[in-house]
Amino acid sequence: MIIQASKRGGAMQLGRHLLNGEQNELIEVHEVSGFISDNLMGAMKESYALSLGTKCRQHLFSVSLNPPAGEAVHVETFEQACNLIEQRLGLSGQPRMIVFHEKEGRRHAHAVWSRIDSEKMTAIPMPYFKMRLRDVSKQLYLELGWQMPDGFRDARLRDPRNFTLDQWQESKRKDLDPREVKAAIMECWKSDVNGPAFARALEERGMFLAQGGRKNHVAVTIDGRVFAIARVTGEKSKDVRARLGDPKQLRGVADAVREIGETVAPRLSRYISEAKRIAHNAMKPLNERKQDMKQQHSQERKILADKQRERNIAEQLARSARVRKGVAGVWDIMTGRYFKTRKRNEMEAFFGVQRDRAQRHDLVTAQMKDRQNLQQQISQVRGLHAAQILDLYRDAAQYRGMVRGDYQPDGADRGRARSQQPRGPELG
Repeated sequence: MIIQASKRGGAMQLGRHLLNGEQNELIEVHEVSGFISDNLMGAMKESYALSLGTKCRQHLFSVSLNPPAGEAVHVETFEQACNLIEQRLGLSGQPRMIVFHEKEGRRHAHAVWSRIDSEKMTAIPMPYFKMRLRDVSKQLYLELGWQMPDGFRDARLRDPRNFTLDQWQESKRKDLDPREVKAAIMECWKSDVNGPAFARALEERGMFLAQGGRKNHVAVTIDGRVFAIARVTGEKSKDVRARLGDPKQLRGVADAVREIGETVAPRLSRYISEAKRIAHNAMKPLNERKQDMKQQHSQERKILADKQRERNIAEQLARSARVRKGVAGVWDIMTGRYFKTRKRNEMEAFFGVQRDRAQRHDLVTAQMKDRQNLQQQISQVRGLHAAQILDLYRDAAQYRGMVRGDYQPDGADRGRARSQQPRGPELG
Protein backbone atom coordinates (compact mmCIF):
# COMPACT_ATOMS: atom_id res chain seq x y z
CA MET A 1 0.00 0.00 0.00
CA ILE A 2 1.05 3.57 -0.56
CA ILE A 3 2.53 5.03 2.65
CA GLN A 4 2.93 8.75 3.19
CA ALA A 5 4.37 10.13 6.40
CA SER A 6 5.70 13.22 8.12
CA LYS A 7 7.07 14.38 11.44
CA ARG A 8 4.86 17.13 12.77
CA GLY A 9 3.53 19.11 15.68
CA GLY A 10 0.08 20.67 15.89
CA ALA A 11 -1.52 17.82 17.84
CA MET A 12 -4.92 19.48 18.21
CA GLN A 13 -5.04 20.48 14.57
CA LEU A 14 -4.19 16.93 13.52
CA GLY A 15 -6.82 15.52 15.87
CA ARG A 16 -9.52 17.76 14.40
CA HIS A 17 -8.44 16.75 10.90
CA LEU A 18 -8.67 13.04 11.73
CA LEU A 19 -12.18 13.53 13.19
CA ASN A 20 -13.40 15.79 10.36
CA GLY A 21 -16.75 14.36 9.33
CA GLU A 22 -17.26 16.82 6.47
CA GLN A 23 -14.41 15.51 4.33
CA ASN A 24 -15.02 11.84 5.15
CA GLU A 25 -18.21 9.83 4.95
CA LEU A 26 -17.34 7.47 7.82
CA ILE A 27 -14.75 7.80 10.60
CA GLU A 28 -13.71 5.05 13.00
CA VAL A 29 -11.23 5.52 15.82
CA HIS A 30 -9.81 2.02 15.81
CA GLU A 31 -7.06 2.25 18.43
CA VAL A 32 -5.77 4.58 21.12
CA SER A 33 -3.03 2.74 22.99
CA GLY A 34 -0.19 3.70 25.29
CA PHE A 35 -1.94 6.82 26.56
CA ILE A 36 -3.76 7.44 29.83
CA SER A 37 -6.66 8.87 27.84
CA ASP A 38 -8.88 6.50 25.88
CA ASN A 39 -10.05 9.03 23.27
CA LEU A 40 -8.20 10.58 20.37
CA MET A 41 -8.33 14.26 21.36
CA GLY A 42 -7.31 13.41 24.91
CA ALA A 43 -4.38 11.40 23.58
CA MET A 44 -3.35 14.32 21.38
CA LYS A 45 -3.35 16.66 24.39
CA GLU A 46 -1.37 14.12 26.38
CA SER A 47 1.23 13.77 23.63
CA TYR A 48 1.62 17.55 23.43
CA ALA A 49 1.94 17.87 27.21
CA LEU A 50 4.68 15.21 27.23
CA SER A 51 6.58 17.03 24.47
CA LEU A 52 6.76 20.19 26.60
CA GLY A 53 9.36 18.43 28.73
CA THR A 54 11.66 18.29 25.69
CA LYS A 55 12.87 20.67 22.98
CA CYS A 56 11.10 18.67 20.27
CA ARG A 57 8.52 20.59 18.26
CA GLN A 58 7.62 17.78 15.85
CA HIS A 59 6.65 15.32 18.56
CA LEU A 60 4.24 13.29 16.40
CA PHE A 61 4.84 10.91 13.51
CA SER A 62 1.82 10.79 11.22
CA VAL A 63 1.34 8.10 8.57
CA SER A 64 -1.40 7.52 6.01
CA LEU A 65 -1.86 4.02 4.58
CA ASN A 66 -3.66 3.79 1.25
CA PRO A 67 -4.33 0.34 -0.24
CA PRO A 68 -4.92 -0.13 -3.99
CA ALA A 69 -8.35 0.79 -5.30
CA GLY A 70 -10.77 -2.10 -5.34
CA GLU A 71 -8.94 -4.11 -2.66
CA ALA A 72 -10.94 -5.16 0.40
CA VAL A 73 -8.25 -4.89 3.07
CA HIS A 74 -8.77 -6.44 6.51
CA VAL A 75 -8.14 -4.55 9.71
CA GLU A 76 -5.38 -7.02 10.54
CA THR A 77 -3.52 -5.99 7.39
CA PHE A 78 -3.48 -2.36 8.48
CA GLU A 79 -2.31 -3.42 11.93
CA GLN A 80 0.40 -5.58 10.35
CA ALA A 81 1.56 -2.56 8.32
CA CYS A 82 1.63 -0.40 11.44
CA ASN A 83 3.63 -3.01 13.35
CA LEU A 84 6.09 -3.30 10.47
CA ILE A 85 6.51 0.48 10.40
CA GLU A 86 7.19 0.47 14.15
CA GLN A 87 9.90 -2.14 13.78
CA ARG A 88 11.64 -0.40 10.86
CA LEU A 89 11.55 3.08 12.39
CA GLY A 90 12.30 2.27 16.02
CA LEU A 91 8.84 3.17 17.28
CA SER A 92 8.05 -0.17 18.94
CA GLY A 93 6.28 0.35 22.25
CA GLN A 94 5.48 4.00 21.54
CA PRO A 95 1.90 5.28 22.11
CA ARG A 96 -0.10 5.29 18.93
CA MET A 97 -3.51 6.03 17.43
CA ILE A 98 -5.15 4.43 14.40
CA VAL A 99 -8.13 6.01 12.64
CA PHE A 100 -10.01 4.67 9.61
CA HIS A 101 -11.55 6.97 6.99
CA GLU A 102 -14.03 5.95 4.30
CA LYS A 103 -14.88 8.10 1.32
CA GLU A 104 -16.31 7.34 -2.13
CA GLY A 105 -16.12 3.61 -1.55
CA ARG A 106 -12.48 3.56 -0.48
CA ARG A 107 -11.02 2.97 2.95
CA HIS A 108 -7.68 4.14 4.22
CA ALA A 109 -6.06 4.48 7.61
CA HIS A 110 -4.13 7.11 9.54
CA ALA A 111 -1.66 6.07 12.22
CA VAL A 112 -0.07 8.56 14.61
CA TRP A 113 2.76 7.81 17.04
CA SER A 114 4.25 9.88 19.81
CA ARG A 115 7.98 10.29 19.17
CA ILE A 116 8.78 11.16 22.78
CA ASP A 117 10.50 8.43 24.81
CA SER A 118 8.89 8.98 28.23
CA GLU A 119 11.79 7.33 30.08
CA LYS A 120 14.61 9.28 28.45
CA MET A 121 12.47 12.37 27.70
CA THR A 122 13.99 12.67 24.25
CA ALA A 123 12.54 12.41 20.74
CA ILE A 124 13.20 9.18 18.89
CA PRO A 125 15.41 10.00 15.86
CA MET A 126 14.02 8.91 12.51
CA PRO A 127 16.71 9.27 9.82
CA TYR A 128 15.83 8.32 6.24
CA PHE A 129 12.28 7.40 7.24
CA LYS A 130 10.95 7.98 3.71
CA MET A 131 13.35 5.43 2.22
CA ARG A 132 12.51 2.91 4.94
CA LEU A 133 8.78 3.40 4.47
CA ARG A 134 9.25 2.86 0.74
CA ASP A 135 10.84 -0.52 1.53
CA VAL A 136 7.94 -1.34 3.86
CA SER A 137 5.47 -0.43 1.14
CA LYS A 138 7.24 -2.65 -1.42
CA GLN A 139 7.28 -5.53 1.07
CA LEU A 140 3.54 -5.23 1.65
CA TYR A 141 2.83 -5.21 -2.08
CA LEU A 142 4.88 -8.37 -2.54
CA GLU A 143 3.50 -10.21 0.49
CA LEU A 144 -0.13 -9.36 -0.30
CA GLY A 145 0.19 -10.14 -4.01
CA TRP A 146 -0.85 -6.69 -5.16
CA GLN A 147 0.36 -5.21 -8.44
CA MET A 148 3.16 -2.82 -7.61
CA PRO A 149 2.74 0.73 -8.96
CA ASP A 150 5.09 1.84 -11.73
CA GLY A 151 6.35 4.61 -9.46
CA PHE A 152 8.21 2.08 -7.35
CA ARG A 153 10.40 1.09 -10.28
CA ASP A 154 13.56 3.08 -10.72
CA ALA A 155 12.96 5.52 -13.56
CA ARG A 156 16.46 4.81 -14.91
CA LEU A 157 15.47 1.16 -15.39
CA ARG A 158 12.53 1.82 -17.67
CA ASP A 159 12.34 1.94 -21.44
CA PRO A 160 13.31 5.56 -22.27
CA ARG A 161 11.46 5.38 -25.55
CA ASN A 162 8.24 5.55 -23.52
CA PHE A 163 9.35 8.47 -21.35
CA THR A 164 7.59 11.79 -21.11
CA LEU A 165 9.68 14.95 -20.69
CA ASP A 166 9.05 14.95 -16.91
CA GLN A 167 10.05 11.28 -16.61
CA TRP A 168 13.22 11.88 -18.61
CA GLN A 169 14.24 14.79 -16.38
CA GLU A 170 13.43 12.73 -13.29
CA SER A 171 15.60 9.87 -14.51
CA LYS A 172 18.48 12.26 -15.23
CA ARG A 173 18.39 13.47 -11.62
CA LYS A 174 19.12 9.95 -10.38
CA ASP A 175 22.39 8.07 -10.47
CA LEU A 176 22.27 4.66 -12.15
CA ASP A 177 23.33 2.25 -9.42
CA PRO A 178 24.95 -0.94 -10.80
CA ARG A 179 23.22 -2.88 -8.02
CA GLU A 180 19.84 -1.77 -9.35
CA VAL A 181 20.86 -2.78 -12.86
CA LYS A 182 21.91 -6.23 -11.66
CA ALA A 183 18.68 -6.61 -9.70
CA ALA A 184 16.68 -5.76 -12.83
CA ILE A 185 18.64 -8.31 -14.90
CA MET A 186 18.08 -10.96 -12.21
CA GLU A 187 14.36 -10.16 -12.22
CA CYS A 188 14.25 -10.84 -15.97
CA TRP A 189 16.35 -13.99 -15.59
CA LYS A 190 14.15 -15.47 -12.84
CA SER A 191 11.04 -15.05 -14.98
CA ASP A 192 12.11 -18.21 -16.81
CA VAL A 193 11.85 -16.89 -20.37
CA ASN A 194 13.70 -17.67 -23.59
CA GLY A 195 15.98 -15.37 -25.57
CA PRO A 196 13.44 -13.13 -27.35
CA ALA A 197 11.24 -12.79 -24.24
CA PHE A 198 14.32 -12.07 -22.11
CA ALA A 199 15.36 -9.33 -24.58
CA ARG A 200 11.88 -7.77 -24.41
CA ALA A 201 11.94 -7.87 -20.62
CA LEU A 202 15.31 -6.10 -20.64
CA GLU A 203 14.02 -3.42 -23.01
CA GLU A 204 11.11 -2.71 -20.65
CA ARG A 205 13.77 -1.85 -18.09
CA GLY A 206 15.83 0.33 -20.40
CA MET A 207 18.44 -2.28 -21.41
CA PHE A 208 19.22 -4.12 -24.62
CA LEU A 209 20.52 -7.65 -25.17
CA ALA A 210 23.67 -7.83 -27.29
CA GLN A 211 26.76 -9.89 -28.10
CA GLY A 212 29.73 -9.04 -25.91
CA GLY A 213 33.41 -8.90 -26.67
CA ARG A 214 33.90 -12.55 -25.67
CA LYS A 215 31.01 -13.76 -27.82
CA ASN A 216 28.73 -13.97 -24.81
CA HIS A 217 25.43 -12.37 -23.83
CA VAL A 218 25.54 -8.87 -22.37
CA ALA A 219 23.00 -6.22 -21.39
CA VAL A 220 23.65 -2.67 -22.61
CA THR A 221 22.08 0.11 -20.53
CA ILE A 222 20.60 3.27 -21.97
CA ASP A 223 23.79 5.18 -21.19
CA GLY A 224 26.09 2.64 -22.86
CA ARG A 225 27.18 0.52 -19.89
CA VAL A 226 27.74 -3.17 -20.48
CA PHE A 227 26.89 -5.99 -18.05
CA ALA A 228 27.68 -9.65 -18.71
CA ILE A 229 24.57 -11.79 -18.17
CA ALA A 230 26.55 -14.81 -16.96
CA ARG A 231 28.46 -12.80 -14.37
CA VAL A 232 25.36 -11.03 -13.07
CA THR A 233 23.27 -14.19 -12.78
CA GLY A 234 26.10 -16.42 -11.54
CA GLU A 235 25.40 -18.93 -14.31
CA LYS A 236 27.93 -20.55 -16.60
CA SER A 237 28.23 -19.07 -20.06
CA LYS A 238 27.19 -22.34 -21.69
CA ASP A 239 24.02 -22.44 -19.57
CA VAL A 240 23.20 -18.88 -20.56
CA ARG A 241 23.72 -19.77 -24.23
CA ALA A 242 21.53 -22.86 -23.83
CA ARG A 243 18.70 -20.73 -22.54
CA LEU A 244 19.06 -17.54 -24.56
CA GLY A 245 20.45 -18.99 -27.80
CA ASP A 246 23.59 -18.34 -29.80
CA PRO A 247 24.91 -14.83 -29.03
CA LYS A 248 26.30 -14.64 -32.57
CA GLN A 249 22.70 -14.11 -33.72
CA LEU A 250 22.59 -10.88 -31.69
CA ARG A 251 23.88 -7.46 -32.65
CA GLY A 252 27.19 -6.32 -31.21
CA VAL A 253 27.58 -3.78 -28.46
CA ALA A 254 28.44 -1.00 -30.91
CA ASP A 255 25.28 -1.72 -32.93
CA ALA A 256 23.18 -1.78 -29.74
CA VAL A 257 24.59 1.55 -28.66
CA ARG A 258 23.96 2.96 -32.12
CA GLU A 259 20.34 1.78 -32.00
CA ILE A 260 19.90 3.38 -28.59
CA GLY A 261 21.12 6.67 -30.04
CA GLU A 262 18.88 6.34 -33.09
CA THR A 263 15.77 5.73 -31.00
CA VAL A 264 16.42 8.21 -28.20
CA ALA A 265 17.95 11.15 -30.12
CA PRO A 266 14.76 12.00 -32.10
CA ARG A 267 12.73 11.87 -28.91
CA LEU A 268 15.17 14.25 -27.25
CA SER A 269 14.62 16.71 -30.11
CA ARG A 270 10.92 16.63 -29.29
CA TYR A 271 11.77 17.05 -25.59
CA ILE A 272 13.74 20.20 -26.44
CA SER A 273 10.81 21.64 -28.38
CA GLU A 274 8.45 20.73 -25.55
CA ALA A 275 10.79 22.22 -22.95
CA LYS A 276 10.96 25.48 -24.92
CA ARG A 277 7.17 25.56 -25.16
CA ILE A 278 6.86 24.94 -21.41
CA ALA A 279 9.42 27.67 -20.73
CA HIS A 280 7.47 30.09 -22.94
CA ASN A 281 4.22 29.23 -21.18
CA ALA A 282 5.88 29.58 -17.78
CA MET A 283 7.24 33.01 -18.68
CA LYS A 284 4.02 34.23 -20.28
CA PRO A 285 2.09 35.01 -17.05
CA LEU A 286 5.19 36.60 -15.55
CA ASN A 287 5.65 38.81 -18.60
CA GLU A 288 1.97 39.72 -18.45
CA ARG A 289 2.39 40.63 -14.79
CA LYS A 290 5.39 42.73 -15.73
CA GLN A 291 3.37 44.66 -18.32
CA ASP A 292 0.44 45.07 -15.93
CA MET A 293 2.80 46.25 -13.21
CA LYS A 294 4.40 48.71 -15.59
CA GLN A 295 1.01 50.21 -16.47
CA GLN A 296 -0.08 50.23 -12.84
CA HIS A 297 3.09 51.97 -11.70
CA SER A 298 2.80 54.55 -14.47
CA GLN A 299 -0.81 55.22 -13.50
CA GLU A 300 0.08 55.57 -9.83
CA ARG A 301 2.84 58.06 -10.60
CA LYS A 302 0.52 60.05 -12.89
CA ILE A 303 -2.13 60.21 -10.20
CA LEU A 304 0.40 61.39 -7.63
CA ALA A 305 1.80 64.01 -10.03
CA ASP A 306 -1.70 65.33 -10.81
CA LYS A 307 -2.60 65.56 -7.13
CA GLN A 308 0.66 67.29 -6.31
CA ARG A 309 0.13 69.73 -9.17
CA GLU A 310 -3.37 70.57 -7.96
CA ARG A 311 -2.12 71.03 -4.43
CA ASN A 312 0.77 73.25 -5.56
CA ILE A 313 -1.62 75.50 -7.49
CA ALA A 314 -3.87 75.79 -4.45
CA GLU A 315 -0.92 76.54 -2.18
CA GLN A 316 0.49 79.13 -4.59
CA LEU A 317 -2.89 80.89 -4.69
CA ALA A 318 -3.00 80.85 -0.90
CA ARG A 319 0.50 82.33 -0.67
CA SER A 320 -0.28 84.96 -3.30
CA ALA A 321 -3.37 85.99 -1.35
CA ARG A 322 -1.21 86.89 1.62
CA VAL A 323 0.56 89.62 -0.35
CA ARG A 324 -1.69 92.68 -0.25
CA LYS A 325 -1.76 95.20 -3.09
CA GLY A 326 -2.37 98.92 -3.44
CA VAL A 327 -2.20 101.18 -0.40
CA ALA A 328 -2.28 98.16 1.90
CA GLY A 329 0.71 96.71 0.09
CA VAL A 330 2.65 99.95 0.44
CA TRP A 331 1.81 100.02 4.12
CA ASP A 332 3.03 96.40 4.50
CA ILE A 333 6.34 97.37 2.90
CA MET A 334 6.73 100.36 5.17
CA THR A 335 5.94 98.36 8.31
CA GLY A 336 8.02 95.28 7.28
CA ARG A 337 5.02 92.94 7.13
CA TYR A 338 5.58 92.30 3.42
CA PHE A 339 9.08 90.92 3.99
CA LYS A 340 7.86 88.60 6.75
CA THR A 341 5.09 87.33 4.45
CA ARG A 342 7.54 86.81 1.59
CA LYS A 343 9.90 84.91 3.87
CA ARG A 344 7.03 82.70 5.05
CA ASN A 345 5.92 82.02 1.48
CA GLU A 346 9.45 81.09 0.43
CA MET A 347 9.81 78.68 3.36
CA GLU A 348 6.45 77.05 2.64
CA ALA A 349 7.31 76.70 -1.05
CA PHE A 350 10.66 75.11 -0.18
CA PHE A 351 9.14 72.62 2.26
CA GLY A 352 6.39 71.92 -0.25
CA VAL A 353 8.98 70.92 -2.83
CA GLN A 354 10.73 68.69 -0.30
CA ARG A 355 7.43 67.10 0.69
CA ASP A 356 6.53 66.34 -2.91
CA ARG A 357 9.94 64.82 -3.56
CA ALA A 358 9.64 62.63 -0.46
CA GLN A 359 6.23 61.41 -1.58
CA ARG A 360 7.53 60.54 -5.03
CA HIS A 361 10.54 58.82 -3.49
CA ASP A 362 8.35 56.70 -1.21
CA LEU A 363 6.12 55.70 -4.13
CA VAL A 364 9.05 54.84 -6.38
CA THR A 365 10.73 52.85 -3.60
CA ALA A 366 7.58 50.80 -2.98
CA GLN A 367 7.13 50.21 -6.70
CA MET A 368 10.75 49.19 -7.15
CA LYS A 369 10.42 46.67 -4.33
CA ASP A 370 7.42 45.11 -6.06
CA ARG A 371 9.27 45.09 -9.37
CA GLN A 372 12.39 43.52 -7.82
CA ASN A 373 10.31 40.73 -6.28
CA LEU A 374 8.74 40.03 -9.66
CA GLN A 375 12.14 40.16 -11.37
CA GLN A 376 13.47 37.63 -8.88
CA GLN A 377 10.68 35.24 -9.85
CA ILE A 378 11.35 35.88 -13.53
CA SER A 379 15.07 35.19 -13.09
CA GLN A 380 14.43 31.99 -11.16
CA VAL A 381 11.97 30.62 -13.72
CA ARG A 382 14.17 31.69 -16.64
CA GLY A 383 17.27 30.14 -15.06
CA LEU A 384 15.50 26.89 -14.22
CA HIS A 385 14.15 26.35 -17.71
CA ALA A 386 17.40 27.45 -19.34
CA ALA A 387 19.30 24.85 -17.29
CA GLN A 388 16.81 22.14 -18.25
CA ILE A 389 17.00 22.99 -21.94
CA LEU A 390 20.81 23.11 -21.81
CA ASP A 391 20.83 19.68 -20.14
CA LEU A 392 18.59 18.33 -22.90
CA TYR A 393 20.96 19.72 -25.53
CA ARG A 394 23.84 17.89 -23.81
CA ASP A 395 21.81 14.66 -23.76
CA ALA A 396 20.96 15.07 -27.43
CA ALA A 397 24.64 15.55 -28.29
CA GLN A 398 25.51 12.40 -26.32
CA TYR A 399 23.01 10.24 -28.17
CA ARG A 400 23.96 11.71 -31.54
CA GLY A 401 27.49 10.60 -30.64
CA MET A 402 26.10 7.10 -30.09
CA VAL A 403 24.66 7.15 -33.59
CA ARG A 404 28.00 8.27 -35.06
CA GLY A 405 29.86 5.68 -33.01
CA ASP A 406 32.16 8.13 -31.21
CA TYR A 407 30.42 8.15 -27.83
CA GLN A 408 32.55 7.00 -24.89
CA PRO A 409 30.86 6.08 -21.61
CA ASP A 410 32.55 7.34 -18.46
CA GLY A 411 34.68 5.30 -16.07
CA ALA A 412 35.15 1.56 -16.41
CA ASP A 413 32.80 1.35 -19.40
CA ARG A 414 34.87 3.60 -21.64
CA GLY A 415 35.42 2.09 -25.05
CA ARG A 416 32.73 -0.56 -24.72
CA ALA A 417 30.26 1.20 -26.96
CA ARG A 418 32.40 3.23 -29.34
CA SER A 419 33.90 0.59 -31.57
CA GLN A 420 33.41 -2.85 -32.93
CA GLN A 421 36.15 -4.24 -30.68
CA PRO A 422 34.65 -4.43 -27.18
CA ARG A 423 37.71 -6.10 -25.63
CA GLY A 424 38.23 -7.02 -22.00
CA PRO A 425 35.80 -8.31 -19.39
CA GLU A 426 32.32 -6.80 -19.21
CA LEU A 427 31.08 -5.27 -16.00
CA GLY A 428 29.61 -7.72 -13.58
